[in-house]
Amino acid sequence: MSIAVLNGSTVTKFVDDKAKFENCVDECFEKLDFVKNGGLSRSTLRERFHRFFDMEDEAQPIEEIDRLYNNIFERFDEDRNGNIDRSEFRSLMEEIMLAMARGIGDSLVLVALDQDSLLNKAVQHESATK
Repeated sequence: MSIAVLNGSTVTKFVDDKAKFENCVDECFEKLDFVKNGGLSRSTLRERFHRFFDMEDEAQPIEEIDRLYNNIFERFDEDRNGNIDRSEFRSLMEEIMLAMARGIGDSLVLVALDQDSLLNKAVQHESATK
């Protein structure tokens, strides 16, 4: 766990560096796809997704959690095969990261980050490009 200061620009610049961003997202995908079948099922995504966003399922009613994952699969499972593949996962992560960037805006935010989180990767990216 590390502490960092970031703003929306930190996240946006990371996402805009397509090669670096996709490489980091692919690393996340590999960690989530522990059965190595090239896709993330609804249950796999639900069980392991929180690691990259510090989501606490226990804090939300089960109906809200189910609705969240139903919406994710409706929006990002483009081929409707019941799995989020690598390309679909990249689209999902890009949308989530840009939504966070918009939410943060120009404000400086002090955050505690897990070593493997995409937000931490964004902070590292910013440090490397200065």
